[in-house]
Formats: sequence, C-alpha cells, structure tokens
Amino acid sequence: MTLVAPPETAVSPNSKAPRRWWKLALAVGIAALGVLVVIPLMVVVLVTSSGSSGCAPTVSSGTGGDDASPLTPSGPIGKPTRDGTTTMTSPFGQRWGTMHQGVDFAGPIGTPIYAALDGTVVKAGPAQGFGMWIVLDSIVDGKPVSTVYGHMYPNGVLVKEGQQVKVGDHIADIGNAGGSTGPHLHFEYWEGGRLQGGTAIDPMSKLGQAGSPQSSGADSPTGAGTAVDCGFGTAGGDLRTGSVPPEFEPWIRKAGAVCPGVGAPLIASQLSAENGFRYGPSAPVSSTGALGPAQFMPGTWATWGKDYDGDGRADPNSIGDAVISQAHFMCAINGDITAAIAARKVKGDPTALTIAAYNAGPAAVLAAGGMPSGGDYTTQTQPYVAKILAGQAQYTSEGSTGRFVPTGADGDNVVEAARQYLGTPYVWGGGDINGPSRGGFDCSGLTSFAYFAGKHITLPRTSEAQWGVGSEIPIDQAMPGDLVFGSFEANGPGHVGIYIGGGQMIHAPTTGDVVKQAPLMAGMKARRI
Repeated sequence: MTLVAPPETAVSPNSKAPRRWWKLALAVGIAALGVLVVIPLMVVVLVTSSGSSGCAPTVSSGTGGDDASPLTPSGPIGKPTRDGTTTMTSPFGQRWGTMHQGVDFAGPIGTPIYAALDGTVVKAGPAQGFGMWIVLDSIVDGKPVSTVYGHMYPNGVLVKEGQQVKVGDHIADIGNAGGSTGPHLHFEYWEGGRLQGGTAIDPMSKLGQAGSPQSSGADSPTGAGTAVDCGFGTAGGDLRTGSVPPEFEPWIRKAGAVCPGVGAPLIASQLSAENGFRYGPSAPVSSTGALGPAQFMPGTWATWGKDYDGDGRADPNSIGDAVISQAHFMCAINGDITAAIAARKVKGDPTALTIAAYNAGPAAVLAAGGMPSGGDYTTQTQPYVAKILAGQAQYTSEGSTGRFVPTGADGDNVVEAARQYLGTPYVWGGGDINGPSRGGFDCSGLTSFAYFAGKHITLPRTSEAQWGVGSEIPIDQAMPGDLVFGSFEANGPGHVGIYIGGGQMIHAPTTGDVVKQAPLMAGMKARRI
C-alpha cells in the first residue's frame, strides 16, 4: 500500500543511445591529467569524429546560461525535492511482479524538482509511461551515470535538451502525467547511463546523506501545499452542489481530482460513513483512536497526513488536511488494487476493493484474493463497502461527467472545463487553477481554472493581467476557447469570459449570480492564447 503509481515500464522514445558518453569520458580523462594544452586537440577530435557541428554542453549558471564549456565531474549528490515537501511512497524493487526501477516521492502538483547531480540534460520531453521526463547525464567518480525524473506535465519541464545544470537547480515541477495515479516524482539512478543500457540501482543508496536543496523561496509554486491535479478534467466537477456541508465542498472537489480512480462523490460518501462530516477539536474520537473527519489512525496519519490548508501543521481534525490526505491515501490504495487486478492477484470491482483496503488494510484484500470475508470482514468491512458505494448517488451531480476527455482541440477542452461548473455561485476572489474556492468563482478565477484544466496554461489571476497574455483578434474571428474581455477602464478590462461560439460565452458575472452561458456583452474584445 505504499505505492502511488503503477510500475514504471517506460522506455526511451529514442532507443538509439546518443553518442555522448565517450565524449564525456574523454573530457573527464583529460581533466584528470590536467594537461590543458590537449584541450584544443580534444575539441577537434570530438567535432571531426561526430560528423556534426554540435556545440559542447553549456555551463549552467543556475539559470541555463549559454556559455560553451566541457562537462566537468559532478559534485556531491543532492536530494531531488526539498525536505518536507514530499514523502517517499514507493521504494525501488519488485512491485506487483514487475521491477520498479526507481523511487516515488509524492507531493502536490507544482512542487519543485531539483537536479540531483551536475550534468547535461539529454532528454526533456514525452516518454512512454512517464508523460514527460527528464534524463540528466553526469560523471560521478569518473564513470557515467544518469538520473531520471518522471511524470511531469509539459508546463512542468523547465529545462531543454543540451542544457547543463548544477545540483539544486530547479528543473521541473511535480505532475501526475503518464502512468500515474497520484501526483509524484518518479526518480531513477542509473550506473552506466539510462539511454546506454546501464543498470538501475536503488536511488536511496545514493541519497542517504544528501543535502536538501536550498532556495530563496522564489521557486515555491503558487498555492504550494494546497494544489492538486486538475489534469484534463475538473476538480470534482461531478459533486452535486450543496450535497455536503459548505466548508467541506471545495476540499472534496479538490480531493476528487487527485486521481481518476477516486472521485469526489466517493470521497463524500466515505466522509459521511466515517464521521458524518464532523470535524475540529470537539469531533468524536472512535473507540479505536481514529481521529477527524476521515477517521485516520495515528500511525496512518503519521505517514499520510499533510498540511494541505497551509496553516503550518498537519492536523487530522482539519477539513483540508484530512480530506486531501484521505484522497492521496485512497489513490495510493487504488493504484495498488488496480495493479493487483491487472496481475491477476485479486478479483473484483476496483472501487469496492479500494474501499475494503482502506477499512481493513491492503494486506487483507491481497490475502483474500479479493473482498475479504469471515469474522469482522463480514460484519464490518463488507457492510462498510456497501454503504459507501450506495451513498455515492446522493453526492453525484446528475448528468455530470466529472472529468472530460480531451478532444485534441484545446479550445474545446477549455470550454468543456468551464461547462462543468455552470450554476456555481459567483464569489469575488473565488477560484484558481485548482477549481472553485470560497464557494465559487469570480470571472478571472473561472478562466484561470478552465485554461489550466484544458490547456495546462497558467494564466495571471486578474482580468487586467490576463488581457496582457496572447494576441488580440477581431471579435468576429473569435473561436471556442478564446478569452473575451469587457468593462474596460483605465487599468484594462474589468471582466473576462470564455467564448463558446455563436456569439455566446461562459462567464462568472457578478455577486448574486452564478456561472452561466450568456450572449457577449457590447464592446467586448477577444484574445487568443
């Protein structure tokens, strides 16, 4: 149950090993000899033998500078994430009958990822199973190694191929792309090189005494600690509005976006069954010692409990901390169960078995080969599962798809993301890339969410600032997904919506109203991003 993602079976999208390591080895050998006069000869040999006009890797100044310089041996290894921002959730080794060639560090979407070694970026793009990955080639103790970073979104890859980086450089942000069931960094360490057919070893054998990356704070993601994955879909768009206490609703919507296998109605039904949405210091504690709205046992909370509401402490009685921690725990279990079903180790409905594992423990499900039975499993676990499955209906918005499936047309994806929240109240200052907040959206909060969900583009938060993104187009040439602006004043537009075609838009109008479809306002202008 320690897993967050299915086994990594990704292979390089380019199976031909780059002719790079012999160059690096030659460079290191010359540096070790200290024969500076040989360096010009080395450069001539490299260029002549390669048959290309490629430049030597660039030296990193921490910002990706362009000064050409041969790669030098790496300094001491550093951790790929900062202490306290992630949790190691899946170790190196056999996992469900398949070799897991790295370790997983779970953390919120947007958590910074840092270069673990000095080296050259040799891959920075899509790869099977990873979504997006980065492969960093380095020299350690005179030998080639690679470090691999996976499951980022496209906008979470911050380096380019050929760029040189230093230990601690901010190279990426945690995502939930590819074969992943929860936001995390998949990190590998290869002796001999990842693309050269080397050997994967346990990264923790190298990271044991590594230092935590240092930062001035400038690279902290917006909303770090509360951000969740919206992916291609909405944050809990299938939760029926008003079906749960208002203080729970935004958190349950966010929880419903952590992974595809655990939706907002399931989280809501589970919270109802666990402690009836009771929370805070006065909330009842079970006879077994389970705490808070999600009834976490202290030992389980020590592993999964996080500060998701940003108050500086992980509190099982806090709504935000408990609900999002519950979602990550459930998603990890769901990933385990899904993998076990695929490996034919268990049989049954994945959702039912995930709920059973939450109640009785994953080991009980694995030992039973499916739904546990007998003793407390029959009298407690099975009724618990049935109650939660049946309860989902009252929390599900009729006709809602919850998460939309990308069509390939980004503008249509933006429109569909916005449609999921038709009828949601207007709240000034409400909403961001994660979905509604404070109980709803304002105009630019809605567009921020829809663009991140539909295009993975992070817009500025205000309508005035959004006017500065993209290019203005004639309003009669607007296409679905374009932004439309109105109520212009000295500082720019005071309102923004999403064009859907036919002279119509989806927008969050004003206090007392709701997200709705409406005709364009007179004098509106359009921008394409």
